[in-house]
Amino acid sequence: MSSTIQESQVDLRYLELLSNTFPTVAEASTEIINLQAILNLPKGTEHFLADLHGEYEAFQHVLRNASGDIKRKVHELFGNEMRESEKRELCTLIYYPEKKLELVKSSEPELDDWYHITIHQLVRVCRDVSSKYTRSKVRKSLPVDFSYIIQELLHERTDDVDKTAYVNAITDTIISTGRADDFIIAICNVIHRLAIDQLHILGDIFDRGPGSHLILDTLEKYHSWDIQWGNHDILWMGATAGNDACICNVIRLCLRYANMETLEEGYGINLMPLATFAMDTYGDDPCIEFLPRELGEESMDAKTRQLSAQMHKAICVLQFKTESALMAKHPEWEMEDRRLLTAIDYEHGTITLGGKTYEMTSCHFPTIDPSHPEELTETEKTLMSKLHHSFRVSEKLRRHIRQLLQHGCMYAVYNNNLLFHASVPLNADGSLREVRLYGEKQYSGKDLLHRIGMLIRSAFQADTQPQERSYAVDYFLYLWCGKNSPLFNKSKMATFERYFLQEKETHKEEKGHYYRLRDDEHVCDRILDAFGVEGPNRHIINGHVPVHVKTGENPIKANGKLMVIDGGFSQAYHKETGIAGYTLVYHSRGFQLVQHEPFTSSRDAVIRGTDIKSTTQIIEMSQHRMLVADTDKGVEIRQQISDLKDLLYAYRHGFIKERDRKNNHLAK
Repeated sequence: MSSTIQESQVDLRYLELLSNTFPTVAEASTEIINLQAILNLPKGTEHFLADLHGEYEAFQHVLRNASGDIKRKVHELFGNEMRESEKRELCTLIYYPEKKLELVKSSEPELDDWYHITIHQLVRVCRDVSSKYTRSKVRKSLPVDFSYIIQELLHERTDDVDKTAYVNAITDTIISTGRADDFIIAICNVIHRLAIDQLHILGDIFDRGPGSHLILDTLEKYHSWDIQWGNHDILWMGATAGNDACICNVIRLCLRYANMETLEEGYGINLMPLATFAMDTYGDDPCIEFLPRELGEESMDAKTRQLSAQMHKAICVLQFKTESALMAKHPEWEMEDRRLLTAIDYEHGTITLGGKTYEMTSCHFPTIDPSHPEELTETEKTLMSKLHHSFRVSEKLRRHIRQLLQHGCMYAVYNNNLLFHASVPLNADGSLREVRLYGEKQYSGKDLLHRIGMLIRSAFQADTQPQERSYAVDYFLYLWCGKNSPLFNKSKMATFERYFLQEKETHKEEKGHYYRLRDDEHVCDRILDAFGVEGPNRHIINGHVPVHVKTGENPIKANGKLMVIDGGFSQAYHKETGIAGYTLVYHSRGFQLVQHEPFTSSRDAVIRGTDIKSTTQIIEMSQHRMLVADTDKGVEIRQQISDLKDLLYAYRHGFIKERDRKNNHLAK
C-alpha cells in the first residue's frame, strides 16, 4: 500500500480530495466501520416490471403492493394473530391509505380504538421493511412532519416494560391531536418506499392503455428506478425528436386502440388539424378497415367512431408515405421491400408481394398520385408540419422523454442479471449478428446496444453535428420496425397487410433467431459472456413478447437462465395470453415470479378488499440469505473501504495532514 502511495502522484491527489470529506483519522475510521457494517445487511429488494403499455391503475397497484411482497410480509408478521379478512383490510390500507381511511371513518363506531390498533400494526410492518437498511437511510425516507415520531416508534417496543407507557403515550397523543389520519398516510408511504429498494422497468411504458403520462408522472417522484427502453418508448422518443414517421405511428396506435387521452389530455397534442383534414378527405369513405375494434370503442357514439376511422386512415396514409421517404433515404437499412405504396396497382386494386398478387380490401386513396405514390400533397405537408410542431412544443412530453434518457439505456447489468427489453440480434448458429450503424462500421452484442444508446442520446443533444443528428432522428424508425433492430428483430412489420389484405399468410412477421434460440442455455451463456455478466447465478431478464400461458408456454427458459416477464399487462393482450402480466421480485432469499390475473380497479380494491390475484412461482432460492456484500453495491463499498484504508495510511505516515473540519486548518 505504501509503495503505491509513494510512487503514484495520481493516487495521492485522489486521497487529498478524499481527505476533504474525511479530514481526520477518526472520521475515516468511522466511515470504514459504517461501510463494513452495511456489507452485512440483507440485500435490498428489486422489483422488475415490463410492458406496462399505459395501464396506469394496474401499474399503481403492483407498485403499491410490491407484487405481493407487502402481503407476504403481513402474513409472516401476523400469522394466526389476525383473521384473513383483517390482514386483507390492513393490506388495503397500506396500498390506498387516503381512500381506505374515508371508508373506515364512515363505518367504524370505535374509531379511536381502531386508530390505536392500526397504528401499532403499521409500525410493526414498517419496522420489518426497514430492518434491512441503515438507520440513516431509513431516516432519509421519513416525512419531515413525523420523522422523529416514526423513528421513536420503530426503535421502541411495547413489550419492553420500561417503554410501554412511553410508546402508548405517543400513539394516544397522535390520536388526541387529530393527526392520526396524517400519520397513517405518512407511515404507509414509508412502507411503500422501503418495501422496494430498486424498480426495474424493462421497457414499453407507452401505447395501448390510456395512462402512459400518469405512469411517468409517478416515476418522476419515485425514489430509485431505471428503464431499458422498449420499442414503444423509442417510438415516442422519435416523435419527440421530430421524426415524422414516428409521429404518424404514435397517432395511429392511439387511434387504433381508441385511446386519445394520453395524446390530447396528457401532452396537449392538437389533433384538430388531422380531424378537419380527415373529414374533408375521407368524408364519403366508410373506412371500414380503420373502425376502432380495440379498447375504448364501447364508449364511442357512431359519429365519433366514424370520425376516428377517418382520422385513422388519414394518418396511416401519411405514415406509409413518410416511412417510404426514410427507407429510400437509407438504402443501407435494406427495407426497399417495405415501400408498399409503389407495389399497388391502383387501377385494379391489387398489390404484388413476393411475386404474388393479392386483391386489396379497398383501394380508395384520394391523396395518392399513382405515378408518384410516395409524395405528400401540399395539404398533407401542411398537416404534417402542424403535427410536427405540436409534438415538438409539448413541454410535458419533452420532460418525460428527458426522464427516460436520464434513467434509461438499451440494456443494464444489475447483480449478475442482464436486462433488456426485446432481443440481441443473432445469426442462425446462435453467434452474435453484426449490424451496421451510422457510417460503415458494424457492431454486435454489448457494443451494438451501447452504440445505439449513444446514437439515441445524440438526437437530443444540442452539440451534436447536424448530419449525425439527422441520422439519429431518422434511425428511430429503424429501431421501431427494422429487421435487425434489437427492439423489433422480425422480418417485417405487417401494418399495411393487416389493414388491406385478408390473407393471413401476408400478416406473418417472421421472428429473428433470438426468439428461436433463447431457450438454448448455451446461447444464453454466449450472450451473458458477451455482456461481461459473471457468476454462477446469472440471468437474462426481458419482456416484449407476451407469454402465451393459455397454450402452455413457460416464462422460464434455458434451464432458468432466461426469464420473460411480459405476460400481457395491457388489456389488449388478456384474451390472447390468458393472464394480466408477470412481475419479478428479487429479494435477499432469491427470485419469485408473480403471475397476475386481471386487475379490476382501485375502487374495488378499497371497497371490497380485492387484490390482483397472483400466483407466485419460486424460481431460484439462495442457499444463504444474500447480503449487500453479494451485490454490485458491495463491490463499490469494498473499493471505498480500500480507498479509506489508503487514506488512513497516508495520515499515519505523514503523506497527508489531518485537518480540523470546523476551522479548515491542520489538526494539532
